[in-house]
Amino acid sequence: MPHSKKSQCCKLEASHEAQRRPQDPVDAQVPVTEKETTTSSLSPLIQGTPEVVPAAGKPSVCQSSQEVCSSPSTIKGAPLSKPNEGSSSHKEGPSTSQAPPDPDSLLSEVLNQKVAELVQFLSVKYVTKKPTMAAEMLQSVIREHKGHFPVIFKKACECMEVVFGIEVKEVDPVNHSYELVKILNLTYDGMLSNEQGMPKTGLLILILGMIFVEGNCAPEEKIWDMLNKIGVFAGKKDFIYGEPRKLITKDLVQEKYLEYRQVPNSDLPCYEFLWGPRAHAETSKMQVLKFLAKVSGTAPTSFSSWYEEAVRDERARAEARVAATDDTTAMARESSSVPSGSFSCPK
Repeated sequence: MPHSKKSQCCKLEASHEAQRRPQDPVDAQVPVTEKETTTSSLSPLIQGTPEVVPAAGKPSVCQSSQEVCSSPSTIKGAPLSKPNEGSSSHKEGPSTSQAPPDPDSLLSEVLNQKVAELVQFLSVKYVTKKPTMAAEMLQSVIREHKGHFPVIFKKACECMEVVFGIEVKEVDPVNHSYELVKILNLTYDGMLSNEQGMPKTGLLILILGMIFVEGNCAPEEKIWDMLNKIGVFAGKKDFIYGEPRKLITKDLVQEKYLEYRQVPNSDLPCYEFLWGPRAHAETSKMQVLKFLAKVSGTAPTSFSSWYEEAVRDERARAEARVAATDDTTAMARESSSVPSGSFSCPK
């Protein structure tokens, strides 16, 4: 994927770079400091308050997925150009208040809409645990815009990763068949049961990343400050995450992805988050860092201190695996070295 990843489902045509708004995620340049760069890269991972995308004929179980990836900050990195106001001093020709809209901008608007529709289509496939094929996407979603399918599909896949933590993985290159799987080797998506709820892996990845860049221990207030900036608030029910406080302080703690503990020796009761044992078992600091780097449109080595820590963690994990293998081999040798006669019954 190109280094414009930070745009996340935003910019559809390079020719519109000059039109992008500075406050959009697509416009955020890599900050000067490593801390600012990494923290800013977390925000595009999820969107808490997307707008509704109409979706007639879709199953009622997937009403929430209709809203994904349609917010301006997620999709519309190439906004419609403002029509030029007609000059009141112009005395010749018909009186008009607006110039004709820019055809290129209109095309981007249509393609952005198709990205949102395809994200909805893919989220339905994940919730219902069904694979999909390129031909099905072309027929059901893309239709007359088949010539733009590669661009639409790429942006939709990026959205699935950063919003839901779901990868669109090709399993049959000949027939272009795809399945949807959780990223970073995580096995939990927070869905209540089959076809109920929406995957919450994106939020989990966001929090794990925040904990990592905060020194492997993130104060609760910093977690909420980050989530508030993307529209996720404690006590305010979210269409993807339910009640966020319950999800991160109870559900993810019970699932052992997070550890939530009171800060020792603090004057006032305050809490902090750490990685739980299941997070350490299923993923790694290096995997999380690589994902954050991909979102930021840069290389993991750009975050030097965290990259060095991730390398040390990888080395320690490798050594632990070798030690465990050696122990198992030693036990097997001891068992095979016991004479068979030692267990024979006396005559």
